[in-house]
Amino acid sequence: MAVSSDDIAIFPPEPLSAPASSRGRASSKAKAGQGRTRSLAQRLAAGVAWLGSSALTAGLGLILPALLYGLWWTAADRHWIAEQILPSPAFVWESLGIVWDSGELLGHVGHSARRAALSLLIGGGIGLVLGFGMGLSERVKAYVFPTFNALSQLPVLGWIPLLIIFVGIEEGLKLSAISIAVVVPVSLSALNGISNIPAALLEVGRVYRFSAWQTLTRIVLPATTPALFTGLRQGVMQAWLTTIFVELLSSSEGLGFFMSYSRSLSQIDMVIVSMFAIGVLGIAIELALRLIESRLQGWRRNAF
Repeated sequence: MAVSSDDIAIFPPEPLSAPASSRGRASSKAKAGQGRTRSLAQRLAAGVAWLGSSALTAGLGLILPALLYGLWWTAADRHWIAEQILPSPAFVWESLGIVWDSGELLGHVGHSARRAALSLLIGGGIGLVLGFGMGLSERVKAYVFPTFNALSQLPVLGWIPLLIIFVGIEEGLKLSAISIAVVVPVSLSALNGISNIPAALLEVGRVYRFSAWQTLTRIVLPATTPALFTGLRQGVMQAWLTTIFVELLSSSEGLGFFMSYSRSLSQIDMVIVSMFAIGVLGIAIELALRLIESRLQGWRRNAF
């Protein structure tokens, strides 16, 4: 009996090869998966390296505070200095717990933070208007900058007698003095930032026929962001320092008043608690500004 090649039971059909397009798609998916895996590994490696670098930096930065704390503890434990002059760390910690539980410390922190924030808003707003006005208009700069430059040489302490005459010794004195301290660094940073904008960027705006608003939002603001944040940090520093200073002079609430009142009662532990609170708040403000600046850097890159 002759066997036919068509008999499926004896000669099964050969498997069909996959189309070229299917093989290409499979290869592309495999490459994409490998790329994602490689990218994830690179991100993990970068994250581990960043954590290691941050931990090393933090460790090095904690060496000096640890040494100072050890010296303080040793001096208090061995009575190198009288306890009335330098209380022990344990006693200061106990005092911190007392004023924290009673809410007294938080009340003073709230008063100081409110003054600093309100004055930063007032002084920063005036400084931005002056800085942008002088930076964007040569005529405004010609009229305003000589007087502004002369007045900016006067320290905040020199304004206090004049402010007492015009606004008294109440809350107006504190807000006015703090706002004056903020105006100068913010306005100068804005002016310098606009003055340092590359001429090529402004030329691009003229070529594309940007309106004044587009030039401001797409060129001026992104280009001046680093300078503005430099001025903002200086303004925050000046606002916080001036807040404590004016509260030491004339106030019935706030961290400066709390420090001065504690000193008058020879409560050195409370003075140290006030200093600790001022430092912690300063660090928190600095970290918040860094976070905001890092978020705005992406907007700055996308704006151009």
